[in-house]
Amino acid sequence: MRRNTPITLLSVGHGCVDVYQGAVAALMPFFVAERGYTYAVASGVVLAASVLSSVVQPVFGALTDRWAMPWLLPTSSLLGGVGIALSGMSDSYALTLVFVAISGVGVAAYHPESARVARIASRGSHSAMGVFSTGGNIGFALAPLVVGVVVAGGGLRWTPLLVVPALVGATTCLPVLRALQDRKVTGADAPMQAGSDDVASFVRLSLAVVFRSIAFVGLSTFISLYAQQRTGGGTTTGTAALTVLYLGGAIGSVLGGSLAGRWDRVTVSRWSYVISAVAVAGVVWVPGPAIYLFVALTSAGLYVPFSLQVTLGQDYLPSRIGTASGITLGLTMSIGGLAGPALGSLADATSLQTALAPLVLMPVLSWLLFRTLREPGIPQPPSPASATGDDDGAAAIPPRTQPPSRSPDHPTPSSAP
Repeated sequence: MRRNTPITLLSVGHGCVDVYQGAVAALMPFFVAERGYTYAVASGVVLAASVLSSVVQPVFGALTDRWAMPWLLPTSSLLGGVGIALSGMSDSYALTLVFVAISGVGVAAYHPESARVARIASRGSHSAMGVFSTGGNIGFALAPLVVGVVVAGGGLRWTPLLVVPALVGATTCLPVLRALQDRKVTGADAPMQAGSDDVASFVRLSLAVVFRSIAFVGLSTFISLYAQQRTGGGTTTGTAALTVLYLGGAIGSVLGGSLAGRWDRVTVSRWSYVISAVAVAGVVWVPGPAIYLFVALTSAGLYVPFSLQVTLGQDYLPSRIGTASGITLGLTMSIGGLAGPALGSLADATSLQTALAPLVLMPVLSWLLFRTLREPGIPQPPSPASATGDDDGAAAIPPRTQPPSRSPDHPTPSSAP
């Protein structure tokens, strides 16, 4: 298998799984239209996918720190798909919550182990991790289109067709797992040398991730309905707004990896949150079709730090990469759903605009937390040549003696706003 093939396949699998995170929000207008859900009741469906995911995800992260669990990738992919596939089959609100929660558990189980596997496959490259994260963002972007094509024609009873991405995702990860196992057996991989944990910085990073999550999930839950109100259009205009919100994430992740090649990850993340705060304000208060421009800017701004936060968390907790990945990658989406019912209740009592207004503060809080962070030391994997005993390869340099500026993915930290 070529060097970049495992990351490419993992990126495709990541996209297939994250379709189901995006599908929950994409199904909201259909639940409202067919079942008469209020904003608060509809946001409870998002909450069901988020609560179990928020609790289970760190647990799976801790488990993967102790034991390699590659079988979780195909299993959790299928679980995520089956839950969403069944969510439209019953008019029972309770059963809908159960099925969406099952999907949330599958998605939660997938992220920590997939991030650990991607870290190994990428050999510590943050640009490769950006590709892996971009796959998930593309899955988000495709979710409204997939749901719209499947459900718009036949209604919620057609949701069983939504299991197809799960089957694709489970299939694509199998050759990667076999290839990594072969590399392990032949000794072609050597473990990355871990530095010391910086728990305080990781906690601050995690809080920044939480505030980012509240902003993004709050928008993704209600942007379809809000865009319809602001533009006077129908469900198509709402689906278009949600697609722009998700598609901008794919662009933002690629842009983040590119910018981090010139400046350090912390600096890039700080600037992105400043831009995001302005963009979210535009979404809330700028009327008419211009909302789509601000939705795109919001998405790109919130996703520039997406993969950077994952690798920052792994470098702040190098001895617990699974736990770090479960929080920074998985909870990025799930934790924000906890604020959904509060936003929905506020929207029912006032208006959607009033309910979305507090989201402007979320990127500001993330920016304030990033002001307290510094670029961590970078654990370095041995080079492939030295790992296989090639005399032409340079010996691996321990992380404490190699400055971050020596790594192409980690330039010397610079000043930030």
